[in-house]
Order: sequence, then C-alpha cells, then structure tokens
Amino acid sequence: MNRRSLTRFLAGAAMATTIAIPALAADLRIGASTETSSIDPHFANTESNFQVVRNVFEHLVTFDPKMKLMPALAVSWKPIDDKTWEIKLRPNVKFHDGSPFTADDVIFSFERVPLVVNSPSPLTGFSQGKSFTKVDDLTVRATTPAPYPLLPNDLTRISIVSKKNATGASTQDFNNGKAAIGTGPYKFVEWISGDRVVFAANPNWWGGKPKWDRVIYRPIKSSPSRVAGILAGDVDLIDNVPTSDVSALRKNGDIKVFDVASLRMVYMMIDYGRDVSPFVKANDGSPMFPNPLRVWEVRKALSMAINRDAMVERVMEGNAVAGAQLVPEGAFGYSPRLKVETYDPEGAKKLLAKVGLGDGFRLTIHGPNDRYVNDAKILEALAQMFTRIGIVTEVVAQPMAAFQARASRLEYSVPMTGSASGTGESSSSLKNNLHSFNKEGGYGAVNRGRYYNVRVDELTEEALSTLDDAKREKLLQEAMEIAMNDVAVLPLHFQLASWATRKGFTYEARSDENTLAQSVSPTN
Repeated sequence: MNRRSLTRFLAGAAMATTIAIPALAADLRIGASTETSSIDPHFANTESNFQVVRNVFEHLVTFDPKMKLMPALAVSWKPIDDKTWEIKLRPNVKFHDGSPFTADDVIFSFERVPLVVNSPSPLTGFSQGKSFTKVDDLTVRATTPAPYPLLPNDLTRISIVSKKNATGASTQDFNNGKAAIGTGPYKFVEWISGDRVVFAANPNWWGGKPKWDRVIYRPIKSSPSRVAGILAGDVDLIDNVPTSDVSALRKNGDIKVFDVASLRMVYMMIDYGRDVSPFVKANDGSPMFPNPLRVWEVRKALSMAINRDAMVERVMEGNAVAGAQLVPEGAFGYSPRLKVETYDPEGAKKLLAKVGLGDGFRLTIHGPNDRYVNDAKILEALAQMFTRIGIVTEVVAQPMAAFQARASRLEYSVPMTGSASGTGESSSSLKNNLHSFNKEGGYGAVNRGRYYNVRVDELTEEALSTLDDAKREKLLQEAMEIAMNDVAVLPLHFQLASWATRKGFTYEARSDENTLAQSVSPTN
C-alpha cells in the first residue's frame, strides 16, 4: 500500500489521524471536514477553497468574524462619482518572492477571473461589470456601468495574485506551487490531494509575525474520525463538530468548543429550467413531460411536506435555525415578512391532486455527504417527507468534489446546496443564486435550477445600482419575497458553525464558517 492509499485508509477509520508530519512547538494542525479543490484562488467560489487559499492570497477588502468590512490590501475606498470608486492600496507590501504589490497586480487579478477554465463555481459574479484603471502604483479606480454600492463587498471575494508569477499560469501551476505566490501570512509549501496542504510562515508579512511557523490542513471528512483526532491529540483544531458530539466535547476538560450562528442557508435547488428533468420520473419509470417542478403547486407541495422544526430538532440536534429565505435575521435585506413554511403534508397532497398529480411521481434528490453538517442525513429525512405525500424519493449522496462537478453541469433535478452570502447581505444571494443565468452580465452564477422571474431580476438589478441604503434594502426585501413566495428553492435551515480545539488553543469563531490559521491563537 502506497503512502497516499495508507493515509486515506487511516482517515476512514475510527481513530484515523496518525500524522505523518510530527508536530513542532509552533505547528498548527487542522482537521478539516472538506478539502480544497485547488490552490488557484480564482478557480472556485466555495468556502472550502477560500479558507485554504486565504492563508496565501489576500483580498483588497476583508470581513472580520462578524462580517464587518475591514481594510486588507486596500487601506481605503470611496466613491468619487456615481460610477467610480477610488481605492488606495497598502504601501510596502511584498509578494512571497520579494516583488512589490502594486496596482498592476490588482488589475491583472480581476482580468484573470473570467479566463479560468473549467471552474465548477465561477467568481465572475464578483468581477464582471467593473473596469479597473491605474492612477499610480498605489491607487486604482474601479468604474461600473451604473451606480454600484456593493463594490467594496465584491472586493472581499477576489484574491490578488502576482502579475509577475501568474501571467500565463494555469490552475495546475498554482496547484504545484509554481504560481502560488501571494502576499498573505503564509507561504505555500505543498498540496497532496486527499492528504494535506502545508504552509510556512511568511516572515515579511505586512501584518506582522504570523501566529504559527507551519500550518497543516488535513482533510478528515469522516466526522467520527475528526472527533477521534482531536481527542487523541493528533490535530489541534477541527471544524464542523458533529452535532451528536457537541455536548460531550463541551464536558471534556481537554477540549473547548466554539460556535457562532452561520450565514449559511442549506437548501434544495429545483430544476425550473427544463421541460424534462433527468431525475423526475412517472410512476412507471418513464420521463415526465412537462417537468412537474415547473408547476408552482408542485414546488409549494414539496415545501409544505418538509417538517423543518423536526429537521432542526432531530437531524441537526438543535444546532440549526429553520429558515424561510437565503439570509438570516439581522442581515441587510432580510425580510421579516417571510415566515418558515408550515408543515402540512395533507395540504401538500391536495395541491398535487389539484394539478392532476394525486398519484404522485418518482424523484431522486442529490447532495454531498461530506460538505454540510449532517448533509446525508438531511437528504434521507427529506426523502421520507416527500415520499409521505406520494412523491416516492430516492437519495444519492456522494463526496463534494464529485457532486459539485456534476451539479455545475446541471445534471440533477433537486440538488442540495448551501448559500452563505458573499457580501454579508441578501444582494449576493439574489444576484448569484436567484437571478436568471446571464454569464455575460455575471448573474446567476450558481443558479443551477435556472430559476427565472423577470420581476426578481429587475428588482435585484435596481438594488445593485442604488446607493441609498434604505431604498436598496426595500428593493432587496421585495425581490427575496417574490422569489421565496414563488418557491424558487426549498429553504431548510441555517446551520451553526462550530469548531473544537485542544487545550492550549482558542478559536475566534466566524460567521462565514472559514477555518483560518490566523484565527487560532495559543493560550499558554
């Protein structure tokens, strides 16, 4: 058995976390529930990638743990007219190879994003519609076709790469380290897919001395294995603490648990765009035409069939909050008028009968089994609930990498996903998840159900060009209300983000669920 096979074997065992690299005094060993799909920071708009590459690459603007905008590689930003923002860059910043960070790197980075090939989840929604020009080495101006209040928020999603090192570089050049040259607190050392990502401290980081000499991310997708690893002392921190273990870990004097309400809404997408959907079948197994998921009554019946309170209490063991929209209470654009759907299986059956589907049909739902808290269990619970109203449902759960690749090709009928607003408000979810797909305009990048509503599009676009916050929030609320009342998707719940550390470590819990090395501190 080779080394990689052995590591994977151990990671699947109950006590799997034997560390091939011994821990040194200033090492930080992270047991992560997900694995990055690339070191290229422009490859995929997923938090599992962001939390890893953010050690190496930085943004112009960042969020603090409570999702407040903070300076990063930009020290200030301001509109100088309705369509132009001026951004002042941080002076005396060096890339890991010693070359200076300048306006040229910013412009290059934004221009590179749409050129990345085979992205399973593009970042184009944050880069398109913006034209960057250089004023001087430490000043850029961003121009938009219309007033755009969220430009600073979008700057939090596009990593700045080195023009010198990334010109002509492929995603593979980042993965093997050739182009993985950033400005962040840690330098890239190696990535062995399925085994580990290793970083070393950047002693010349503009933010001061990094907290750790070396950081090792190990993908440990099995929840029992992650818990076994933290209990055995084989890792120093784990994320996505299994809900079934939270109580016991809190009582363990050698372990500390940190959690925070997450921005992430877990929901089911619905194939709205096709006349025939691949995993919707008649009771005899034949394809259904027309696609019943395009009928409002059918989508409403599916929503009414979901017992969200029971899901939170039993499947999530209380570690979630039932939701009715894609942003949680307190987020900008949240609508207090949207209420969690009332569980009503009998009413759902009546709706199906109303549209001639009283005998139901067959459905297969898909999702990951290693990305969201209890994701496979959620799918199984949903299947039981849908079957109860006559829609006989099967489940296919698979590793996130495989699932995401197929989901991006629109191969599913009702796939699971999680949406955590990239801007900290509902505009991100509306633009990327609910607006109709428009590659050229940067809209609907992750609208894999191809939901389409003209009024939702109009309100979203108007909000994204409205500088008055009060007016903009009303537009966002109305757009979200229309989409949710139209059952564009099936919202389930907001999960709690949780981490556990060994004694001697503390973690600053983040609402964006990112597990960042710089958020871990020693306590002794």
